[in-house]
Amino acid sequence: MSMLTLYNNINTFLILGALLLGMGVYGIVTRRTLIGMLIAAELILAGASVNFMAFNRFTAPDPVTGQIFALFIMAIAAAEAAIGLSIVIAVYQQYKSIDAEDTVQLKG
Repeated sequence: MSMLTLYNNINTFLILGALLLGMGVYGIVTRRTLIGMLIAAELILAGASVNFMAFNRFTAPDPVTGQIFALFIMAIAAAEAAIGLSIVIAVYQQYKSIDAEDTVQLKG
């Protein structure tokens, strides 16, 4: 099987997106630190973006639709990273740890 046939097959991209999504879900479930959870959430968003681009390339009549969704996902990922890192910094300043179990004491 040549690389060209893999490149021209929607299943290749859907499997890649599913793998990214699965690794992200596994990372969120197993990671104890907030930074690890943020990275895993980025993997989930990357998997969704790959799937949107795959459906855009192979099934959509308008080629711009999937690209707009992918750009929207990138904007959400950037905002999530900025807000998440600011929360991690605030938690570290308060508890001197970024362990997710330390945030159980938060109230509000």
